[in-house]
Amino acid sequence: MARQRHKKRPMAEINVVPYIDVMLVMLVIFMITAPLLTQGVHVSLPSADAQPLSQDSEEPLQVTVDAGGNFYLNVGDDPDQPIDAGTLVQRSAAVLRNKPNTPVLVRGDSGVAYGTVVRAMVLLQQAGAPNVGLVTEPPEAASP
Repeated sequence: MARQRHKKRPMAEINVVPYIDVMLVMLVIFMITAPLLTQGVHVSLPSADAQPLSQDSEEPLQVTVDAGGNFYLNVGDDPDQPIDAGTLVQRSAAVLRNKPNTPVLVRGDSGVAYGTVVRAMVLLQQAGAPNVGLVTEPPEAASP
């Protein structure tokens, strides 16, 4: 009996089609869930006809004043926890020292006292903010 010669097979190639399918499914999942992950404190912003910020500016430092007069800052360990005035000044000053051109915005609930929003603006100026902007919602279109 003649010995059969074994042909050397080329190395098996990896079929990447299943990996591409998995990647596309994951991409769709992330695209759907990313907008749902926005965190923040719910405030009812006042309406005003104002120009939006340009998209090329860096992420702003936002102070939120809720209906109860509590301050929140979008920087720190837990932006959903209220902070006191001293913490607001310290954290804001630290951000502005590292990035002096950071836009500074105040989101004040439409039901909060005007003096509380002004107090937040004064605290931001104490932290070194040269300009402080107010966040508003565009007015509702008049229905015919």
